[in-house]
Amino acid sequence: MKYRSLLSMAIVVLLTACNNQPQSNQNDIETPVSVQELKKGSISKLINTTGTAQANFSVELSSEMSGMYKLQVNPRTGKPYKLGDTVKKGQLIIRLEDKEYENGIALESKKLSLEIAEQEQSKQTALYEKGGVTLSEMRNTEVRVINARYDLENANLNLEKMNIKSPFDGVIVSLPHYTADNRVAQGQPMAGIMDYARMYMDINLPESTIEYIKANQPVYITHYTLPEDTLTGVISELSPAISTETRTFKGKILIDNNNLKLRPGMFVKADVIVDKADSVIIIPKDVVLSNRNRKYVYIVEKNTAIVRNIKTGLEDEDNVQVTEGLNENDNLVVRGYETLRENSRVKVLK
Repeated sequence: MKYRSLLSMAIVVLLTACNNQPQSNQNDIETPVSVQELKKGSISKLINTTGTAQANFSVELSSEMSGMYKLQVNPRTGKPYKLGDTVKKGQLIIRLEDKEYENGIALESKKLSLEIAEQEQSKQTALYEKGGVTLSEMRNTEVRVINARYDLENANLNLEKMNIKSPFDGVIVSLPHYTADNRVAQGQPMAGIMDYARMYMDINLPESTIEYIKANQPVYITHYTLPEDTLTGVISELSPAISTETRTFKGKILIDNNNLKLRPGMFVKADVIVDKADSVIIIPKDVVLSNRNRKYVYIVEKNTAIVRNIKTGLEDEDNVQVTEGLNENDNLVVRGYETLRENSRVKVLK
């Protein structure tokens, strides 16, 4: 019996000793986090849409007359024109030759007829001033000059139909192949020219955005093949009518493409800038936590996580403006915030 009493007392003493051992404090455990020192910047409220970028000027040139096909040499390269060559307004790309047609126009004869008519007019005018001819006779020579001039102009116009020229500065985007010196029939496609230094895109915008979208608002244009290049544009036209079928309204965007990075026919994304704030606190959207109507984030002060309630303003795809609750140079927790609590000890990772 005595042995059992001593054993019981020993167990009680041991348990008491264990209970009196110091416990590790959870607050002493440092949670690893990454922080971002806040700086002021700019943010824009964007409305997104998509569409197909088109060349502002585009033309498909066809043969107005039949003739022998003569592809011209590009003076810039010294080689025959090819797809992708840039051309200037009025530059000759293709010539169609037909000696029989050219002889029928009789250009030199019409030049001579005009010269003779002008000489006759000068003579009749001098005689009229001296009373040698009547007014009617002098006027008849004027009519012959006018008719001769029209004949010559029409002859030049008919000859010009044998030349395929660019109507504006642009790029050759189509050039059907024809064998040199073979006859090409009238109405055949000759060349496609586009000027896409300025482009446009037709857009359809949701009815819910009609109060935000205005003419002349700036636009960011992006394409997945140009991840590092953002082009600029502007809302040029807006329809006031809402489609009863799609609940959208139409608009048009003009795009600056001076470096020709965007190509005609590309499917692009357009971000319309409907509002903008400069010199404000901006943070990543994914670090903002919420609890009912409360929004908050964590900052770090002296290796301790501090909760800051915030109010937000403009948003874009990735970031949000903070209007209240944060200051410039605050160290915002951007990684590791998920498990933090107020006054948690943290270890800032480099």
